[in-house]
Amino acid sequence: MRSHFPKCLPRLKYCGLLLIASALIGCQSTPSEQPKPTQTPTVQQPKETLQPQVLPGVLAPEFMEAELQLLRFDWMAASAILDTLPVLGLSALDIRHLHYLQARILYLRGDAVAASEQIKWLAMSTPKSAIADKIMNFRRYMLSLSGNYLESARLGDSILTSTRPPEARRVLMRSIWKDLHRLTIDQLQSASGASTDDQWSGWLELAQLAAMPLSNPGRASAITRWRSNNAHHPAAITLPGGLIYALEQPVAIDRVSLLLPLSGRLAPAAKAILDGYLSSYYAATAHHEVEVLDITAYDSVLDAYQTAVAGGSNLVVGPLSKQSVEILASWPGRSVAVIALNRIDKALPVTSTALVQLSLAPEDEAEQIAELAFGRGDRRALVIRPSGSWGEKMESALSRQWTELGGTIVTTASYTGQEDYSSNIKSALNLPESEQRARSIRRLLATNVEFTARRRQDVDAVFMLSKSGTEARSLKPLLAYHYAANLPVYATSSIYHGTPDQRDRDLNGINLVEIPWLLGANTSTRAAITKGGTGSDNYARLNALGADAFLLQSSFSQLQAGPDTLIRGSTGLLTLNPQLHVRRELLPATFDRGELAAQ
Repeated sequence: MRSHFPKCLPRLKYCGLLLIASALIGCQSTPSEQPKPTQTPTVQQPKETLQPQVLPGVLAPEFMEAELQLLRFDWMAASAILDTLPVLGLSALDIRHLHYLQARILYLRGDAVAASEQIKWLAMSTPKSAIADKIMNFRRYMLSLSGNYLESARLGDSILTSTRPPEARRVLMRSIWKDLHRLTIDQLQSASGASTDDQWSGWLELAQLAAMPLSNPGRASAITRWRSNNAHHPAAITLPGGLIYALEQPVAIDRVSLLLPLSGRLAPAAKAILDGYLSSYYAATAHHEVEVLDITAYDSVLDAYQTAVAGGSNLVVGPLSKQSVEILASWPGRSVAVIALNRIDKALPVTSTALVQLSLAPEDEAEQIAELAFGRGDRRALVIRPSGSWGEKMESALSRQWTELGGTIVTTASYTGQEDYSSNIKSALNLPESEQRARSIRRLLATNVEFTARRRQDVDAVFMLSKSGTEARSLKPLLAYHYAANLPVYATSSIYHGTPDQRDRDLNGINLVEIPWLLGANTSTRAAITKGGTGSDNYARLNALGADAFLLQSSFSQLQAGPDTLIRGSTGLLTLNPQLHVRRELLPATFDRGELAAQ
């Protein structure tokens, strides 16, 4: 079955997008200053090498050995080394180096507040030097991981002034740009109004211009004017995040085919995606024709794809199911680029045509709540998850990121159903052992001594990887019942249905990450869906996925930046990894009096 939607403007000529060396490039003219594709910018703890930089000083060997231990997350060994050092007679350089390492030990132990205070004092009192660079970079790492993106970006701009190696400057600039993209427009405007530094003001102004809607006809010219007016700004040489491609003549997309299952089990999800896509399409007064193919009416996804290509489509959005994505991704005969609506784990064969994978993969969220917890000072975690492949996959993604940061998974409580929620949590908290000790004491003393069970004390956070709000609403009160009410709890967006529910009072205090769409972003598109009576609260996230499919289609030229790509989306801050998986960074949120609120 086919559905057609009228074009808003005359048909435009199209040039195909090819996948070359893991980067997307269109047939429009090549930008005069093409950014070098690199890894997606992230702020990393200073551990680029297992051989720390040797700084001058009497105690340089001891400091280097302590840093090696910190790179292995062994703060106890590092502390033992520092404890052997003389208290008196140290040079000013060695004193600052010692305090820097002590701050890192504090942070790795989980005392983020004390570490932040010490490193802030050092940053203000240390003159420009190699140790000052270490101090400033570590402070910036802590700021970004704690969610203080404005100060992290501001400090990065300050560091940039004294950074000389070209590659170090590129890495730092990408990191500054990502921090700025994590800020709201209001935050950018407020910071811009308070700025008295020309270079910092330039960053803030450019970030606001980049946040303008793609459909705004003045966006490209405004960025061009900024570049002309700020010719000596670090970001003007090579515009960050793929913005250089936004200034080129956009690749003309004449016709788009959406491959969606309009009947069967996935039909409601497909309809929600279509609603999000079409609402964005009409809001942008798009230039292309849209065709919707019911993939269930074809013998295979390849038949549907070939029908779309034969009909003149220049871009395909879909399919939705993992199985269909895998079939299409593995087929070497693709001639038109694809924005798939799911993600597969297997490596794809190298072909000449791009297949970008956009999805609501929960693994991205598991990794992000690990960063959220670590940035707040938590280090030793209890994981609660459902049994089975989904729970195992989620724990694997969480554990990988958590241990890479320096955290430890102390124990895991898995459950198969509601009947074993309580017993498994109780066991994971070592309460049976506490009760057994009490029974032994009573027998020994031959008296009914009063006793309160004591949970294990080597846990300071809980990762609740529940699949639904129903599970989470049962599990959260059990933590309080089993003497763990004071532990911070982190979860993914799967615990929130998408609409306010008084039962969510049982989720009060849980820290989670949620898509911008459900925290107030893109209000006009959401209103259009609601007004048209086509939206469903049950599928709000899929509405957002459809909106982001249109956004990526509109930003296809920008995807040429590869892993440097950075786009504000309805499902999160969108980046592209070398496998062409679109990764989403969501916003931190919590439940307050039963209602979801941004943090």
